Amino acid sequence: MSSGDASRHVGAVVVTYNRRELLLESLAAIAAQTRPADAVVVVDNASTDGSAAAVAAQFPGVRLVRLTRNTGGAGGFAAGLDVALAAGADLVWLMDDDTVPQPGALEELLAARDRYAGAVPAVVASRVVWTDGRPHPMNTPRRKPFVRRAELRLADGIGCVPIRSASFVSVLIDGEHARRLGSPIADYFLWNDDFEYTTRLLRHAPGLLCPASTVVHKTKVFGGADTDPGERFFFEVRNKIWTLTRSRCLSPIERLLYAGATVRRWIRTFAASGDRGTLFPALRRGITAGLCHGPRANDEVLAGLTD
Repeated sequence: MSSGDASRHVGAVVVTYNRRELLLESLAAIAAQTRPADAVVVVDNASTDGSAAAVAAQFPGVRLVRLTRNTGGAGGFAAGLDVALAAGADLVWLMDDDTVPQPGALEELLAARDRYAGAVPAVVASRVVWTDGRPHPMNTPRRKPFVRRAELRLADGIGCVPIRSASFVSVLIDGEHARRLGSPIADYFLWNDDFEYTTRLLRHAPGLLCPASTVVHKTKVFGGADTDPGERFFFEVRNKIWTLTRSRCLSPIERLLYAGATVRRWIRTFAASGDRGTLFPALRRGITAGLCHGPRANDEVLAGLTD
């Protein structure tokens, strides 16, 4: 561990909702890191399965933030990041409650950040695998398009890959960038909140995928988030429209590219779905909501939900 590594305050943030056993496994893995986090924040999205009591009993050193209503992953990460930054974190490690980091995951993220000779990375992401060791398709960071050769060489020289976005399954966020550019948009609730936020951070700063940092994402099934999403497709549609039309996370050319990719993804979702009767109404509602109004401010969404 370098002296610079030891002097930085790293806060880990885990967002949970009714997955007590997975949460406890995740917290045990965080506690077992070769380079421990300096503080751990758990945001409980109004769980009803005893998650909060279990955390308080088994991990008394964890700061537990109990929300009185389920705000989804977006609201949970917005609240957790704000708490970690207010406590003085220089770096914030975000992850879901079904994420189990391997023992050296945090140490490798920090090492990659230290070894990178370019501008300070705003985001460093872990390699995410499923329970059988296969790369998880739900959490594959998007490689940075049109990357400059110099940036590619710098990343390749430390065994990393330049990225344009990442998921919240395991990402290390630079505190200065987060304080300057704000938090995730809580009103997204779920889906595309991590895409919007990480692309916002990485619009003018480098980001890295660090394959040496590995976490296991214990989803129920192996597959992407768009595998027959049912009524949740509403959030995919609304939030993607918000991202493409109301956020400054993408350049004009990127908006066109991602808009085309989005339409292709939606077509694939419909083609593979066995429940199109649910998807069509969700599509209509998502388009209407996305075009008619934008997301509310975080202060409004999260007002009165914590102590």
